[in-house]
Amino acid sequence: MGFHVVRYEENQTYNWGVVKGDIVIPVSGTFESLAAFLKGGVDKAREIADSGIVTGISINNLHILSPITRPAQIVCQGLNYASHRTEAGSSEKPTFNLFFTKAESSLCGPNDHVIRPEHVRLLDYEIELGLVIKKEINHSIEITEGNLLEYVAGLVITNDISARDVQIPQDQFYKGKSYRTFCPTGPYLYILDRDDIPEIFNLNLKLWVNGELRQSANTNQLIFKPEETLTELSGLMDLSPGDLVMTGTPGGVAIQLSGELIQKMSKSPEKKAEILIDEQKDNPLYLKDGDRIRCEIKSPNGFIDLGVQENLVVGSK
Repeated sequence: MGFHVVRYEENQTYNWGVVKGDIVIPVSGTFESLAAFLKGGVDKAREIADSGIVTGISINNLHILSPITRPAQIVCQGLNYASHRTEAGSSEKPTFNLFFTKAESSLCGPNDHVIRPEHVRLLDYEIELGLVIKKEINHSIEITEGNLLEYVAGLVITNDISARDVQIPQDQFYKGKSYRTFCPTGPYLYILDRDDIPEIFNLNLKLWVNGELRQSANTNQLIFKPEETLTELSGLMDLSPGDLVMTGTPGGVAIQLSGELIQKMSKSPEKKAEILIDEQKDNPLYLKDGDRIRCEIKSPNGFIDLGVQENLVVGSK
């Protein structure tokens, strides 16, 4: 089985540690980035995980940071669950993957505040399983379930926070999803082992807002599986250790786009924004200042548990 690591801040320094229960055991050495940790720290961390060491620092006394560090590419998949395709107004099975990116400056920690820009009124949530790239991918290759571990180092919880009143009217995924703090990740980076690979295809994703369950799905419902996605990406672009691939969100998000609404919005961006906000203004599911988002991803048998991510929504000052 794999093991959990966290990146944390202590005494104004950034460190990595292995998690055992509620104890974090520091990994010796300085690793300024996730890429550096994957290169020089993972073997040390594995030794700690396999050892009988159980003394360390209480995780409750640490400021846990995003395990994904800058610089990093954040590559996202859109509409990769049938349930989300339906609520987005597209019920047909796709013939191709939908890819887009988020700015690396959108990264934030698993307990950091999600900051709503002052002009954003339709703020949405999207729990997603994140894949952390393990090795350089710089040419077209075929990735299968059998060799997936060569290319994926681990798994993280991610939340693709989205400003729908920017994304939809302007037809800009990047702009609507790249504001600072719009990509909470962690708390754990789960370092995969060979035995974990089948579990990737049977993970439960759950997201709550103020204690109300909004999203609940399983990765067995993914339309394009991780190995298919990485194979396609390898023919398109380079990926480096520490890059993040987000695999799409299931149904249950706030936005609901009917065919009628989509038809109404076939106008200028300004008119589309006006129509969208008017149609959605009474939807109580959109995030508001003071809302608390909770995310969990785990396997039904408990072999993989990516921890609990909890973020408070606040307005920009």
